Amino acid sequence: MNHHDILPEEPAEHLRFAAYLSALEQSTDSDEADLVGEVLTDPDQTMAQSAVLRHLDRRATDLHPGPDYEPWAETMTRATIRHPFLTQRLREWSLFRAVTQGQPWQPDALLDASNWLQLKTAETSDTDALALLAERGRTKRIRNTARTNDPQPRSR
Repeated sequence: MNHHDILPEEPAEHLRFAAYLSALEQSTDSDEADLVGEVLTDPDQTMAQSAVLRHLDRRATDLHPGPDYEPWAETMTRATIRHPFLTQRLREWSLFRAVTQGQPWQPDALLDASNWLQLKTAETSDTDALALLAERGRTKRIRNTARTNDPQPRSR
């Protein structure tokens, strides 16, 4: 056997990350917030917050179109309150929901949002948001994506 045949051991934080993702995916509505809180006590905060972020994105993708989103987002905001990046992501999911569901939203909130949200929104079909991002999106990619997806292109 040579040294190329020996597989390195998986780092402990990688194993915990995979275990956290699996546990979060299998969590129920009644234990989800407690589990999120438990994950966020991990000493490797970058890994823990990454696992929770992936979970929040997965759940928000499933829930944002329906009525269960708002109570879930409130619960998750309480569970992540000491983690500004995670609570910001939840606020941005709520803004995305407002834009895509035809609810009231503020243009400045979208313009002040992260590149992640601007790009995600530029990939939708809300014409007001697309027009705004086509003109004033933060990056060239966001502006171009919004222009490409805008069903009512304006003269530039």
